[in-house]
Amino acid sequence: MINIIPEPLYFERLENPFSLGKTIYLSFSNDSDTQHPLKFFAGYIQDFFTNFLYIECEIKTEYSENREIEIIENTEIIEIKMVLNEEQLRTKFEKIHPLLDQFSRSSDEAYYLSMSRSTIEIIGKSYKGIFYAIQSLLWYINSYDLNGETLTMDSFKIFDVPRFQWRGLLLDEARHFQGAEAVKQILDIMAFLKLNTFHWHLTDDQGWRLEIKKYPKLIEIGSKRDNTQKGGYLSRKTTGKPHQGHYTQAQIKDIIEYARKRAITVVPEIDIPGHCMSALAAYPELSCTGKNVSVPTRFGIKKDVFCPGKEEVFEFLENVLDEIIDLFPSEIIHIGGDEVPKTRWKNCEACQKRITEEGLKNEKELQAYFTNRIHQYLKSKDKKTMGWNEITEADIDKGIIVQFWMKRLENTLKHIRKGGEAVMSRFSRVYLNKDYVVIPQKRCYFYDPIPKELEKEFHSNILGTEACLWGEFIRNANRRNYMLFPRLAAFSETAWTLKGNKNYSRYQKKLDNFLKYLKGKNIPYADLSKVDPCVLKRIFVPILLLKEPKVPIDKA
Repeated sequence: MINIIPEPLYFERLENPFSLGKTIYLSFSNDSDTQHPLKFFAGYIQDFFTNFLYIECEIKTEYSENREIEIIENTEIIEIKMVLNEEQLRTKFEKIHPLLDQFSRSSDEAYYLSMSRSTIEIIGKSYKGIFYAIQSLLWYINSYDLNGETLTMDSFKIFDVPRFQWRGLLLDEARHFQGAEAVKQILDIMAFLKLNTFHWHLTDDQGWRLEIKKYPKLIEIGSKRDNTQKGGYLSRKTTGKPHQGHYTQAQIKDIIEYARKRAITVVPEIDIPGHCMSALAAYPELSCTGKNVSVPTRFGIKKDVFCPGKEEVFEFLENVLDEIIDLFPSEIIHIGGDEVPKTRWKNCEACQKRITEEGLKNEKELQAYFTNRIHQYLKSKDKKTMGWNEITEADIDKGIIVQFWMKRLENTLKHIRKGGEAVMSRFSRVYLNKDYVVIPQKRCYFYDPIPKELEKEFHSNILGTEACLWGEFIRNANRRNYMLFPRLAAFSETAWTLKGNKNYSRYQKKLDNFLKYLKGKNIPYADLSKVDPCVLKRIFVPILLLKEPKVPIDKA
């Protein structure tokens, strides 16, 4: 067993021991490319050694002419050689040829890592592969009790490649604003677990968190609410406190760059045409009724939604999307599309006129019209559209990526079979805002994102999987961390590790290494005795779905 989460594809111990020195020479084959900053790697490794391993080391990126002789003769010195070379990487993987198909699908993130005597060799095709090799190296070193001393450890080599190209985490800040430092902390842990997609849910009924310069009222009005529901979805209790918060465009850019350096893509979500009352509070003329509304203080589905019968709605959304496109390098923009009530549309003259003019059958097809129209606009800007699986209730363009969460799986499968792509986030397996009694860690670990009903020829259309932390009742850092950890580590093996390589007992033994990392960052986590409750406790799941999670020492 190697003490790394997620479990690597292939691991082999070597005979020569490895000495961890206090002077590290760092080299990169292509540092002239700004996408591969040697200085970032040097700082990243030094920070880990200093703050987690408590080793005072010196990272050097300049070499003396006698460097090779010096390294061989002095065990206090090691070299980390990082090479970008797809041909070399493929040659290494040929030794485990049955898995070359997996390598071909995900070669951008594949890596080879070996450590022997005083040299560490890393080979990758891209920056991502090199970065993930560094994570595995730090995981391995972290598993030793160093106590600030130089240490001799077993040498090894690793061949590794992920099962899925999309390994995501959704953070909902529309319901409760977390702030930039919290987001960066989450990104750090995502990187350590080799998760590569940060799905940022920035707008919903209860708050608009993203600065749009053309529409300042989205922040002036939409980012603030007077009160907040607490106690659960059926509760009448409130916090009695106002809640607000938003990100400036400069802050957004800073977080995107922070994520990029950690091999993470930030995918923004603006939820439309439903879950949008924060926007309608700012610009009520965009609804069907045009009536003034407030930013909701309670959670759940709201009747007021964007009016697809009004051209000014599409003008507004296209202007908003233009600013989002300028901000986010992500190829994909998520537009929500879930839980859209049709009551207002049925009684709206403009919506009914649109249905008639476009030859649509009903309000479900009106939502498909809305989705396809936004998709075509994004496509004209060289972006892809993504939405929750409710958008498949009527015919949508196969170029739209569907994110499945619950109900009517057959619609998502139909979309996949006609050539569409999907990301799987089944509610009952990976919604990490739910209590451990509802979704135990083991249940999350054994989630298979590929539905058993899906024929093998379409498996490659499943881009991957994503865990979700919805924010209705995640009011502070203690709740956030308790619900995420350690389940996010279990999810990382679901997303990265080949199904046949997973082993829950082995994973549990490796958890101490992850908890050691969390302790080094002073991040709380759930008691391991609570993360897999007994079956008898799970008979109360239907009730617990409606209640707030119980969190020890919760300061909310």
